[in-house]
Amino acid sequence: MKTSSKIISSYAALPDLIHQYRQAKKKIVLTQGSWDMLHVGHARYLEKAKSFGDILIVGVDSDKKIRHRKGLGRPVVPEDERLEMLTHLGAVDHVILKELDTPKWELIKLVQPDILVAIRENYDEEKVAALQEHCGKVIISPRMATTSTSAKLRSVQIGEAKKIETKLTKAIQEVLKEFSPQ
Repeated sequence: MKTSSKIISSYAALPDLIHQYRQAKKKIVLTQGSWDMLHVGHARYLEKAKSFGDILIVGVDSDKKIRHRKGLGRPVVPEDERLEMLTHLGAVDHVILKELDTPKWELIKLVQPDILVAIRENYDEEKVAALQEHCGKVIISPRMATTSTSAKLRSVQIGEAKKIETKLTKAIQEVLKEFSPQ
């Protein structure tokens, strides 16, 4: 499958695509996320999600949606690159962008997946119960790596902050030496 054919251009294109898969008796799996700085945990998670069905559709949060939730400086990787990068993973059949102003659970309601795969941080027991109306089944998956993109970024930031602290400390000591009586 060509990469461009994996990117669903809009929510309006979903009903026909979903209808084709339902006609072919394909089991549809949906998962969603930021997918910023793709790492091994993402790949493992998507492989596991795909194992629950025939077709894996991945919702990808837009840059605005991520910034709204995670703050300035995020995402690190722009949405167009995140969309394309996901299409290169064998487990992923389709990706679609989720805009900030799209109503809550709109993608889930449109796809009505046989299986929705999510992580515990996104869906508590009450939300899982509410989602049953729109999904055949909700599977809560554990994280698939020892760290997350956010944790990796914090680690880099802390490392850089320590370097700056060291340089500033040395510079201040040098300046203080100049003003100290000999």
